[in-house]
Amino acid sequence: MESLLNFARKNLDNIITPFGKIDVLLLYAIVAESLSEYLTDHEIATKIWMPQKKVRYLLKRGSKLEPLKVNELIEAVDLDFLMLRSKEEHLKDAKKDITNLQYKVWQYFFPRKLADFFYATNYENPGGEIDRIFFDIDRSKEMTALQAQESTRIFVETIKEDQKFQRLFENPEPFIYWTGNSFHVFLFLNEHKPNIYYEEYFKYTKNDPEQNFTGKWAKKVNEQVDFKVIGGHERVGNSINIDPSQTPSGKLSRVPLGSLHMKDAKTIDGVSVPLTQKMLYDDNLVRNLKDYRPKDIIENLDQFEKLLPQIS
Repeated sequence: MESLLNFARKNLDNIITPFGKIDVLLLYAIVAESLSEYLTDHEIATKIWMPQKKVRYLLKRGSKLEPLKVNELIEAVDLDFLMLRSKEEHLKDAKKDITNLQYKVWQYFFPRKLADFFYATNYENPGGEIDRIFFDIDRSKEMTALQAQESTRIFVETIKEDQKFQRLFENPEPFIYWTGNSFHVFLFLNEHKPNIYYEEYFKYTKNDPEQNFTGKWAKKVNEQVDFKVIGGHERVGNSINIDPSQTPSGKLSRVPLGSLHMKDAKTIDGVSVPLTQKMLYDDNLVRNLKDYRPKDIIENLDQFEKLLPQIS
């Protein structure tokens, strides 16, 4: 049977509509192979957008459903499965014609619905160990993506210049990616650490913002820009927030390659792509990133794969 990637590359304008109907699974099964080492055994999650419904979206995740792993997604999806989904909208009607694994995948990815692709940052186990630190460079609606880019650039510089941090955590290289709308920064630890490491070194505390790295780094960024940069997840308006709160086990983050970013249930306004630190110095970066669409991911997949971090 023809591979998903070969099929997609012959139908670049129909990546999200294989066989004539919306189905994000073609894109996501392809990028899942590229992300297999990045996601390892972390649980997959999705945000399924619901047009013309009282509920804007449905969040599907391993704490509510049978957990789904990246290797299972890769195994389950083939062209026959996608073709069947173009004919059958409802799982109950297709159940007799699919495997148990495909049944599980269907619960996370609905045909005819657009969806974001997430995963459990540090597994679906609240209070459990962590192996990566996640900073969302979150911007309020008044702030621009260019301001988020400047903040991210200075933030990464600040991390790499912090000798105390480098000594404590053995010089982890920051990993940066574009979400489709803003930027994320990740730090990968050399081994699993108890959650207390997040609490002590990274959790932002409003009453004592400089007690750990997040508050100290946010302050240094704020001192070098002409707009407000703060730590934490509390939205105050007219600010860039450096927010580590999605780090702990039981929280979610967007995958760094190929996830749709949705303006609303019918409108894709971006797609996630990995970046290098050097790219953050490009004045045209945001303009170029905003032009990316799903077909660009498939067309340039080999190049994007090279930008993903090597996680031991």
